[in-house]
Amino acid sequence: LDGPAGWMNVDASPVLRLQRLPAIGVLFRRMIRPEFSARVIYGDVARGLALPSDSVAIVYSSHVLEHLGLHEFGLALPEIYRVLAPGGTFRSVLPDLELEATRYLQSQSPDRATQFMRATLLGVERREVGVMPVLRGWLGNSAHKWMWDYVSIAAQLKAAGFVDVRRAVLGDS
Repeated sequence: LDGPAGWMNVDASPVLRLQRLPAIGVLFRRMIRPEFSARVIYGDVARGLALPSDSVAIVYSSHVLEHLGLHEFGLALPEIYRVLAPGGTFRSVLPDLELEATRYLQSQSPDRATQFMRATLLGVERREVGVMPVLRGWLGNSAHKWMWDYVSIAAQLKAAGFVDVRRAVLGDS
């Protein structure tokens, strides 16, 4: 969870905040995973980052945007744009809703709906009971809240002021 040397890793996980509490943070580090590196700082892109405007050359987001609700996503894009230096690069890796929907529609499997829900992390297979599972569910953020295809997210990025928006693929940099 460190990220490359020289990079600032920002995370909005409630688990990170709990693990940083004086005294009892040690207990949370043992009980709730993942354990965050000391290099990771708390920051919520939807609420505003403690960074000056135009101060970051590259913003890299890996599997973040699909974990935001639509409203939070609408707050996050202008914040990313704000901190990004002129001529800077924003790159985001996220699942492709169009790809998963196409797989779903083309599948002949009688289990295709379950496969789609599992692939998109949109469903809930089991309602957890007990203190720890409920706590993990409340503090965690593994479920996807909103899915995007390229056409839709490109339109959102352009509306937020980003230019030269393009789809990239694995190995493309």
